[in-house]
Amino acid sequence: MINEEIRDREVRLIDENGEQLGVMLTQRAMELAEERGLDLAKIQPTAKPPVCKLLDYDKYRYEQSRRERENRKNQRVVDIKEVQLSATIEENDVLTKAKQAIKFLEGGDKVKVSIRFRGRQITHSEIGAKVMQDFAERCKEVSVVERRPLMDGRHMIMILAPKAAKASFAEKKAAREAKKSEEKASEVQE
Repeated sequence: MINEEIRDREVRLIDENGEQLGVMLTQRAMELAEERGLDLAKIQPTAKPPVCKLLDYDKYRYEQSRRERENRKNQRVVDIKEVQLSATIEENDVLTKAKQAIKFLEGGDKVKVSIRFRGRQITHSEIGAKVMQDFAERCKEVSVVERRPLMDGRHMIMILAPKAAKASFAEKKAAREAKKSEEKASEVQE
């Protein structure tokens, strides 16, 4: 709540610099806000008496929206792309689908691999499981199996996620030591 929306009789007032001005009547706090060309905003409504602050409300809202925009910009939305196989897929088709899946995974997206069993193929779901394992093996350089192949009605579904690009503790330690040795070498040359 800001300015005239504040209906409390008394408020604890904080000025624009964060200094406490004490408990005063709301009317007096409004007069102070008008003198300084600022708004009176209630920041802690549950306190006894409520805490209000003098601030430029338009500037405050602008900064809030800027922070929210910045946070949205830094977010990465992970999409799930789908690759459909069949139990009787040929070698070249598997290669093509694997290339496409690797492209999706390198782009940071997850890949849903599915096989739809038609007719009597459902009785031989182990063939579909072999195709899935082969597909996962072809993509293992850039992916990890997030959800192993499971039957869902007439479909078998597996989800692949991109490998995390985190360096192991040993790799980080080796990089730090290499950096230290480079710094020592540059100091010796100077």
